[in-house]
Amino acid sequence: MEAVDRPPNVADVEAAAAQLRGVAVRTPVLESEALNERAGGRVLLKAECLQRTGSFKFRGAYNTISQIDASAVVAYSSGNHAQGVAAAAKLLNKRATIVMPADAPAIKIENTRAYGAGVRLYDRARESREAIGAEIAARTGAALIRPYDDPRIVAGQGTAGLEIAEQTEAHGLNLHVALAPCGGGGLIAGCALALTSACPGIAIYAVEPAGLDDTRRSLAAGERVANAPGATSICDALLLPTPGELTFQINRRLLAGGLTVTDDETRQAIAFAFRHLKLVVEPGGAVALAAVLTGKLALEGRTAAVVLSGGNVDPALFAAAITARSQ
Repeated sequence: MEAVDRPPNVADVEAAAAQLRGVAVRTPVLESEALNERAGGRVLLKAECLQRTGSFKFRGAYNTISQIDASAVVAYSSGNHAQGVAAAAKLLNKRATIVMPADAPAIKIENTRAYGAGVRLYDRARESREAIGAEIAARTGAALIRPYDDPRIVAGQGTAGLEIAEQTEAHGLNLHVALAPCGGGGLIAGCALALTSACPGIAIYAVEPAGLDDTRRSLAAGERVANAPGATSICDALLLPTPGELTFQINRRLLAGGLTVTDDETRQAIAFAFRHLKLVVEPGGAVALAAVLTGKLALEGRTAAVVLSGGNVDPALFAAAITARSQ
């Protein structure tokens, strides 16, 4: 089955949930008294760092690969999509080749290979991952599994939002706000489809690293804009030049806006998650928590859902973050 051009809808997210049932982890929603006191509201943390492969990316990868006929797949990723595709392909008995930047965290490269995928490293500054992936697909007949600009990927990621809605409803809670990390926009687009349907009136915010806030600026401009060349962050999972074309169609319609956090604020969030929640969260997965901790959005008297999107962090970076300061 080939990808379709139309943006997905909530029915596609529900279909993806059925596809993933019994395969993806139904990750918990957690609370912290210390976080609620600091935020002045009730904060529910969706722990996708506990998902299969350590991030939400498995959801979209499995939903997509389970719908294709090709015996091999190829993907490009800095790490989490790579691991999601590699693991999903292994479960579905398909060969996988992953195009990864040579400067990706070693743990992400090692984990991708451990799932049985072949890894083709490239130089971010000199080579195009899209061109490399397209060449491999054309030469081998492998199906290209894009990281976010595919409606099946977005629908799969949206199952995290569907679970948030179901889990909060089961606790008798009404969600007012949701925050999620944003790179290409697949996670927050999928979650927005699910949450705006289940929780009318909810305000949903994309959270990005400072200097790499292409989605925030694109939402304000009403069109896709790019980040400045050379912009950097410790959030390796969120280093995208511009929002996805398909994902932005959804996000400009459903999101309330965007927020930004600095790398230092992200490090503090990593440390907070470790000390108060006993969770390992990677930089890109911690930005939404960082936005809450630093008061980027007023939450007094409101209930907010926050996605912790991944936990595949370089050990040295993690150790430095959790020992840098007491929280």
